[in-house]
This record gives sequence, structure tokens and C-alpha cells, in this order.
Amino acid sequence: MLEACQLRYAFHAQPPLFEDVSLRLGAGEWIGLSGDSGAGKSTLGRLLAGHDEPAHGHIRIDGEQLPAKGLRPVQWLPQSPELAVNPHWRVTRVLNEAWAPPETLRRAFGIKPEWLNRPVRTLSGGELQRVCVLRALAPGVRYLIADEISTMLDPITQLALWQALKAEAEKRKLGVLVISHDAALLRRLCQRRYHLENARLHAAEHYQLS
Repeated sequence: MLEACQLRYAFHAQPPLFEDVSLRLGAGEWIGLSGDSGAGKSTLGRLLAGHDEPAHGHIRIDGEQLPAKGLRPVQWLPQSPELAVNPHWRVTRVLNEAWAPPETLRRAFGIKPEWLNRPVRTLSGGELQRVCVLRALAPGVRYLIADEISTMLDPITQLALWQALKAEAEKRKLGVLVISHDAALLRRLCQRRYHLENARLHAAEHYQLS
């Protein structure tokens, strides 16, 4: 269980971006997070993955603190994947930084063999996003924070990415928090949705997945 309890976060002396935010994400569970631009969705995602520290509250996995070193069991996938990689590295090095995904999984995520020796700066944003999602699926990862990861993709590529991610997450019982403005996407993917508004987290909807 990934659990956030009574989180509070503020930028310096400004009013809190959010406060008293609590949520739970279980193994194999998919939950959605919506909210207006600037509401703090990405900041909450970074906190859950251990990239930032809350001003108050705590985040635990099965009652334990997030590890300070080594592979992060909670992976945050940002909307802009170029922020997460060294642009001079080749695709193989980016993937191997975390693990060596098998060819079958590379194919499932649409990663072509000819990409592997290319510098990541030569990939399109959508191509690089697929590389970064696959990198985040290293053994030992238990939870994913998918922060608007398909916004830049065309509809066909979006569908293929989510199908591949859903299949792998279900096989490994990964918990996934999907951050998106797209209510229809959240309804298709998630069991329930939270909405971040006016510095508070609200339970918005439960979905009946087919």
C-alpha cells in the first residue's frame, strides 16, 4: 500500500498549494487524479515518488518510509519526458540505467530496434515518452505516477501505450495513479477518481470497469 497522510505543501511564504491531503493506492489498483492547471497535481505526484518533501505529513509504503537511495519503488512519469533524461545518451543507455527490458516488451511499447542506438534528442516527444514509460517498469518498481503521459500522443499511439502499460501493470500488480484532465480517459482506466481543488483533495467518483 502506498499511503500519503495529511500532506501539506507550500512554495516558500506563499499560501499552501494543498494541505491535509491523504490518499491510498493499493497494489494493482488504478486511481485517477484531476484538477485545474496549477492546482498542484504534478507536485503531489512528485511528493508521492519522493522527488520533493512535504512541509507536513508523510508518505509510506507498507508502513515504511520511501527509500532514500537506490531504485525508487514509486516512479513519477512527467508529461515532458525530455526533463527526465540526458539528451546526449542513446536509447539503450537510458533503458539500461534502470534495467534491460526484453524485446517482447520493447515491441509492446512500440520501441523500434533502430531507435536503440540513437541519441534520445533525436526522438520525437511521443517516442521518448514510450522509452521513459518502459524504463520506469524496472523490477522492484511497485507504483507508477503517470502525469499526463499521453497528452502529446496521437489517438492511435495513446491507445497502444495505455494498452501496453495496463497489461504489464496487471501482470505485475502495479498500483497506478493517472493524472489527467481527460475525464473519459480516467473513466476507462481507473476504479475511482480524486479531484484536487482549492488546496483540498476531494473523492469525486467511483467507476465500474468493464
